[in-house]
Amino acid sequence: VQEAPRLGRPSTSANEQAIDVVRKIIEDDPHSTYQQIENILGISSTAINSIIHDYLNLRKICTRWVPHKLTDDQKQLRIQFCHHSLKRFEEGQSRCVFYIITGNESWFYHYDPELKEQSKVWMSTTDPRPTKIHRIKSAGKRMVAIFFMKSGLIKSVPLETGATVNASWYVNTCLPEAFKAVSERRETRDLICPDDTARPHRAWITNEFLLENHVEQYPNPPYSPDLSPYDFFLFPKLKNQLRGIRFNDDNEMLTALQQAIDSLTKEDFKNCFEDWFIRMHKCIDTEGQYFGKINKNPPLNIYPKG
Repeated sequence: VQEAPRLGRPSTSANEQAIDVVRKIIEDDPHSTYQQIENILGISSTAINSIIHDYLNLRKICTRWVPHKLTDDQKQLRIQFCHHSLKRFEEGQSRCVFYIITGNESWFYHYDPELKEQSKVWMSTTDPRPTKIHRIKSAGKRMVAIFFMKSGLIKSVPLETGATVNASWYVNTCLPEAFKAVSERRETRDLICPDDTARPHRAWITNEFLLENHVEQYPNPPYSPDLSPYDFFLFPKLKNQLRGIRFNDDNEMLTALQQAIDSLTKEDFKNCFEDWFIRMHKCIDTEGQYFGKINKNPPLNIYPKG
């Protein structure tokens, strides 16, 4: 009678049997911890670390959150938008890029906690790790629409207290103020206005208003914050400056927001639009999927002039 093999502590911790068992544990549950594997195998965490990294060549990483699970059709729309935009605007080199006015609305809070990354501080290896009380966003907040172009900021338009973002507000208050600010710099004819799928932006009265003002609607693909300049550049940059500061009321928050807006330079807006076209290449390279950090090196020009 032969005794059935037992896992126990092997004479050599990183033997083939232990490696196969660790591989099977991780395949069955990718969230497995060192402690769980150690309890099953009865070998040290040092040996487990060697098996995972040296033999299985694995590393544990955080899942990257994405805004939406894209369908194949949505991926194709993203790719088509990028190809069309790169060709039309000559990889961002066309003068028509200066005709683009983009913007959207977003909530700004009386208190918005710092991101975990923002709370990092340099410490001596002998100092105790700092702690921080978990905070949540305040109930006090204000919706603000902000418009900008490659040449710089155009206009910020706070939503009136108690009002609602709808097509009427968009065409009677928001867009007129933005276009008036543009008219102080140049003619408003032939402006190009990228928009998203929000109802106020696609309502028939919005379409009529833009048509009457000779402004071209340029629809962004749906579920694409990584291809929307206000989502990947403007709002994160402004909100990061306000995080961790507690404001007593709307006026204090709006004053601080305006200071954050004023701190942006022409170079910031120029870089934003350059990044936009680099992101289009990245979207095409990833076959329409969401992508991570972009490479700042400019891609080859696949849509030459002429």
